[in-house]
Amino acid sequence: MQVVATLSLKGGVGKTTVALGLAGAALHHGVRALVVDLDPQANSTIALDVGTTTATVADVLDDPRPSVVRRAIAPSGWGDGLDVLVGAEQTERHNHPDPGPEQLIRLARALEQLDDVEQVEGPARRGESNGQAAANGNPGDGHAHDEPYRLVIIDCPPSLGQLTRSALAAAHRAVLVTDPTIFAVSGVQRAFDAIQTERQRGNPDLQPLGVLINRVRPRNTEHEFRIHELRELFGPLVFTGVLPDRSAIQQAQGACMPIQRWDTPGAREASAVFTLLLGRVLRSERTQRVVGATTAPPATR
Repeated sequence: MQVVATLSLKGGVGKTTVALGLAGAALHHGVRALVVDLDPQANSTIALDVGTTTATVADVLDDPRPSVVRRAIAPSGWGDGLDVLVGAEQTERHNHPDPGPEQLIRLARALEQLDDVEQVEGPARRGESNGQAAANGNPGDGHAHDEPYRLVIIDCPPSLGQLTRSALAAAHRAVLVTDPTIFAVSGVQRAFDAIQTERQRGNPDLQPLGVLINRVRPRNTEHEFRIHELRELFGPLVFTGVLPDRSAIQQAQGACMPIQRWDTPGAREASAVFTLLLGRVLRSERTQRVVGATTAPPATR
């Protein structure tokens, strides 16, 4: 199971868009995935068209036992194979600026226990109402799914408090999201610094997967300059593909649909970028397995 955090320490750059696009790519390519909505705005939960649960990620951070995690996971309305650890405004109470070690490992502890959690297959996935599900002996809060999650995507809030640090403590890779503006370089550098700090504090497996530039407009001189600046400073860590600024992305989110099902030229252009991102994530999982099988990872690389 590969855990990937979508990270930005600057708001408004489309971090949730990237988390949703990666989730849609996983669904489209048959990769069973779980989205963890760690942002108190809970935009991922809304866009993924999730039903009601009896717990949220806020409750999981209070008590990461499998029984609580189970109640906080619901099937996405996008289709079979994509579930959500649902977000809520109450998650903000866990966003302390200076959390202790015990607080920071609760999300990691919850994700480590996913094998003990009955993977959900709620009534929405089977075309049943809650009443029909109960009548058929299928409780609305889910039952076992044979296939484990291959990918966990954590949508972080745009700040470096307890929630983002909890995600970095639990993740194997981080996708740094930015836009091509004057603030891009400083924001990406702060995100890299946060990753390195978390590696030294207790998660040496964490690595930056790369920088994804979002909301790029063609033939925009300022955007071209900022993209060149990012590539000069961060080299191959900046993804070759960039996400174009397309109205189709917002339209698909507004319709609670994956961009992969929004049949317009702009949507297909964005979908291709997310497919490449998914491939890079899955290749990093294989690399991690090889490294883990041969030698312990060094403190820095």
